Amino acid sequence: MKIIIVGCGKVGGTLAKQLCSEGHDITVLDKDSNKLRAMSSGYDVLALEGDASSYNDLKEAGVETADILIAVTDSDEKNLLCCLIGRKTGNLKAIARVRNPVYNSEVEFFRKGFGLAMVINPEMAAAAEIARVFRFPSAINIETFAKGRIELLTFHLPEKSKLVGKPLTYIHSRLHTDVLVVMVRRGDEVTIPSGDFVLQAGDILSVVTGQGQAQEFFGKIGIETNRVHNVMIVGGGKVTYYLSKSLIADGINVKIIERDRERCEELSDLLPRAEIIHGDGIDEDLLLEEGIEEVEGFTALTGLDEQNIMMGLFAKNVSKSNVKLVTKITKISFDNVIAGLNLGSIVNPKEITADYILQFVRAMQASVGSEMENLYKLPDSNAEAMEFHIGEKCRACDVPLLKLRLKKNILIAKIFRGGHLFTPSGSDYMQVGDTVVLVALQKHKITNLDDILES
Repeated sequence: MKIIIVGCGKVGGTLAKQLCSEGHDITVLDKDSNKLRAMSSGYDVLALEGDASSYNDLKEAGVETADILIAVTDSDEKNLLCCLIGRKTGNLKAIARVRNPVYNSEVEFFRKGFGLAMVINPEMAAAAEIARVFRFPSAINIETFAKGRIELLTFHLPEKSKLVGKPLTYIHSRLHTDVLVVMVRRGDEVTIPSGDFVLQAGDILSVVTGQGQAQEFFGKIGIETNRVHNVMIVGGGKVTYYLSKSLIADGINVKIIERDRERCEELSDLLPRAEIIHGDGIDEDLLLEEGIEEVEGFTALTGLDEQNIMMGLFAKNVSKSNVKLVTKITKISFDNVIAGLNLGSIVNPKEITADYILQFVRAMQASVGSEMENLYKLPDSNAEAMEFHIGEKCRACDVPLLKLRLKKNILIAKIFRGGHLFTPSGSDYMQVGDTVVLVALQKHKITNLDDILES
């Protein structure tokens, strides 16, 4: 597809890199010539210098014939105007990044009135991700498929778990639970495992379960699943505002530490049920005074990665309650080093934004017969989980899975059919009308269901 990306920041760069690797025709537009040079030297893109709100610049970028226009500049207004020009000029799908909370109540108008395919707020998306983790603190990350009927959870396997030293067949033969391990990360190695794969303490597992089954599964394998009742947040930005609203609505007590007095007063008005503390979160004495040793959930959401990391490590070190950590990191890119620091769940609003947009593009690209409805990158891995709805018969349909010539490292995890969810065996098959969740390595570049088969 022909895709125009307006804005060459972190989100735009991530999108350009991934979409180029998937064979799309990419044009990037930005006012910063240095960013454009870096983009064009690193990726196979057409880089044009221009303004997001200029009709002539967008026309030069090919807006009249493009399939998708993605506006991710640092200006909400320019993003919206850019998409409006695109919709009026061409027959394309338009996606806008909009961050200002003032516009939240108007998102539906932007979609319908401007004809936008997607309006995404990075801070709101990040807050939703963090809230999911605090609701189920044993997990590093939680995603849902099939309108919430299927859950994908990623977690660390502790030494005390019953699964340590056991093959995956133990889950079904001894625990009698319909949970499927779809990915194991051990050190730097990522595996889509078979039944004889033996688990070790410290492994990072991704499992697929039916709605509501995860808590029972975690109990059977010896992992506590108690939800948090109180959360301390350092930093009073937009992510904090959205997160606090969500947590308070769930009955979770929220304490916010913010060093700007004026922002504290704003938050007091916006979040009357939250406890707002004026102070600096990097002050150890203040954190101890405010009860960091006893909190069940802690997240550092300042604008400085280094401070967020140090506060997270401090919370982990002094905690008396096995605190659930969520750490916001937006710029530091030493993934292996960060993973070794035991900072809990890592959240990057810009990466979440890029992932949401990539999900949309991949779903749009998929064939009508086997439509991809969701795509998620599994945390810290080169594997993806995908949801397909089979609208028309394809080569992979009506053939027992055992007889399908699947590419290596592809796993059919769940099938939802006629109100019934099941983990398929080799004798089961996919058919028209099914919703299918599968896991595969990114290198396969799957965009429709037939891509899982050897050619």
